[in-house]
Amino acid sequence: MTEFSTLVDSADWQQDFERRLLASYAAAGLGAAAAERRLEGVRDSVGGWTVAEITDAGARVGYVAVSVADDKGTPAGRIGDLRVDAPSTGRGHEQAARAWAEAWCAERGAARVDVRLNEPADAVFDGYAVLGQTRMRPISSPPAPLDSVTARPMTEAEYPEWLSAEKAAYVGDIVRAGALSPEEAVRKSDRDFAELLPECLATPDNTLLVLEAAGEEHIGTGWLKHGFLPGVTYGYSLYVHEQHRGKGYGRAAMAVGEQATLAAGDSALMFTVWGGNEVAMNLYESAGYRVLEESRSLGLPRTAESGSGSGPGPGSAS
Repeated sequence: MTEFSTLVDSADWQQDFERRLLASYAAAGLGAAAAERRLEGVRDSVGGWTVAEITDAGARVGYVAVSVADDKGTPAGRIGDLRVDAPSTGRGHEQAARAWAEAWCAERGAARVDVRLNEPADAVFDGYAVLGQTRMRPISSPPAPLDSVTARPMTEAEYPEWLSAEKAAYVGDIVRAGALSPEEAVRKSDRDFAELLPECLATPDNTLLVLEAAGEEHIGTGWLKHGFLPGVTYGYSLYVHEQHRGKGYGRAAMAVGEQATLAAGDSALMFTVWGGNEVAMNLYESAGYRVLEESRSLGLPRTAESGSGSGPGPGSAS
C-alpha cells in the first residue's frame, strides 16, 4: 500500500533531486556551467516546497514535492518532483503520488496544478496539457547553408513592423497553449518585449536578422540572445513567413541560427516551443533538438476544503 509522510528535514531529498536534475541537463547536452546556472533558478524555489516520502510497507520507495502559490490572485499548485526508485516502478506508486499531490494542492485552494518534466515521455502525466517545451542542441561545427538561405542584419526601418508582428505571434502562442487569456497574454507580451529589447536593435548580445533566399523576397526573420546561459544562445524566434512555408526553409532558418550562435562564441542553441505547435515540435525533433524541459498543466476540481476564493486559472519531475 502506498503511503505518504511529510519530511521535516528534506536535505537528503534535495541532494538527490539536484543530482537527478543535473544528470537530465547533461543528457540533453547542456554544459556544466550552464546546467549549474539553470539549477540555481530551481534551487531558489525549493525552500517553499513540501516534500513527502513515498513508502510501501514502511520502506521508502520515492519522493513527491508540492507547493501552492498565488498566481495573479488565483492559487496555483505545482508538483516540483515525483520520483519512484527503479526497483519499485510499475507498481502504481507513481499514480498514487500524482493523486496525492493533486489532492494536496486542491485542498489548499489551487484551481490547477503545473508540472515541469525533464522526461516528457513519462506516462504518469499524459492527462496534463502541454504548455511548452524547452529544446536544445549542442553545435560543434558550422552547419552547411540549406536551400540558399542567407541572413543579414535587420534595419531600423524594418524593426517596427517586425516588433508588431512578433508580439502578435507571441500572444497567439501563449493563448493557443492555454497558458493565459488573450488580455493577459497581450500584457505579458508588452512587458516581456520591453524587458528583453530595451534598446531595440541596439540591445547588447541580441542578433536580429532578416532571412533571404535566392530569387525570393525576404522569407523570414530571426531573433537570438547570445550568452543566455554560459555558452548557450537562446532563439526567441526563427520565423518563416506563411507564404514561404512548405519549401524546406524552416530547417534552413535553423541552420542560420546555428551559424549565428557559433559566430557569437556560443556552442549550443536553445528554443522554447509552445504547446499546440506540433509543426515546430516535429521540426526541432527532426533537427536533433532534445527536450530539456516540458511544462504541463491540469485543471483541478473544487474541494469542500478549498473555500470560495478559488477559481479557474490559466514545471521538474524526473
